[in-house]
Amino acid sequence: MNLFKQFGDMAQMVQAAPGLIDSANQLADQSAAYRAQMDLQAVQALTAQPQPGNLEPIAGVDLERYARIVKGISAYGYDETRLPEVASLFAVDAESWAAAQAGWGARIQVDRGVGRRFNELYQVV
Repeated sequence: MNLFKQFGDMAQMVQAAPGLIDSANQLADQSAAYRAQMDLQAVQALTAQPQPGNLEPIAGVDLERYARIVKGISAYGYDETRLPEVASLFAVDAESWAAAQAGWGARIQVDRGVGRRFNELYQVV
């Protein structure tokens, strides 16, 4: 009796195989498309140029100074509450720092070229 059940199970598997193969092929195609999209985004992130005017200083703080200040909190265990204190070491008052921090953060989020340039600066400062 067990042998007949195994034959029945095998027959069901054979009937289901084309559908399973189609599903596997669809997943493989989706995966390949996703990989291609991620590769394209990576290339764009590595080669993006800032939009005109997006590297202009904000509240007197250029991108290099912003990167130095942001990296400066590493001395304080990356405690972001110390950013205004670090900014003051770079001759940036609290009000200017607040404007620069908000402005540069927004530009970095919106403009891949600015984000790329910030990452480059952050690594070398």
